[in-house]
Amino acid sequence: MIHLDYRDARPIYTQVIDGFREQILSGILQTGDRLPSVRELASQLTINPNTIQRAYRELELQGWIVSVPGKGSFVGTIPTTGEMRDLYDRFDRTALELLAAGATTRALRERIPEKGAENNA
Repeated sequence: MIHLDYRDARPIYTQVIDGFREQILSGILQTGDRLPSVRELASQLTINPNTIQRAYRELELQGWIVSVPGKGSFVGTIPTTGEMRDLYDRFDRTALELLAAGATTRALRERIPEKGAENNA
């Protein structure tokens, strides 16, 4: 289940995207798994279906999911080693930006969940 934090500065659709990415990378969702329909997920999260549609569209553009007309949306192929390297590079850049903005390494560590644990922050 995706957790939304309405106090988070990130837009809701970005939180949905990040939630699915985390589930895919942690192995909760596997290649070929069917995602909830736009209406189902919007109802579960009590948000506008357009927000879910936007998140799904972005996830599809990034290659995380595949939409099959009339069938639904499914998890795409798990990122390759090169894609993982890109994610780590993005993580490193973001961590450096946060540190430069005044975040502490302790605060950053606390935001990283143990493998397989859900991030409720």
